[in-house]
Amino acid sequence: MINVFIFLLHLIFIGFIFYKKYKSEGTGDAVINVVLILVIFTVGWSLLAFVLKFFVPAQGLGKEFNRDTLTLTLLTIGEFFFYRIYYAPLFTSSGKEKQS
Repeated sequence: MINVFIFLLHLIFIGFIFYKKYKSEGTGDAVINVVLILVIFTVGWSLLAFVLKFFVPAQGLGKEFNRDTLTLTLLTIGEFFFYRIYYAPLFTSSGKEKQS
């Protein structure tokens, strides 16, 4: 169930970024950003699963929080901080970074 929620979050985020980029920069940039998100997700998931295989047993921390779920959770947390920096201009009110 946790895995489904994480995939759903990613799908919603991909749709949101596609919509924002399509409105501001066009179809080409929107598709490139979607591909970027998909590549980061798939490569990150593979690499993190490879590393966690050495530290966490297959059953993980319980029935609902196995190694795959732990991998997806850690990946999502890392992606959150990366995308918060990378897409910062999309989330400010004027579309530009705030100046202090």
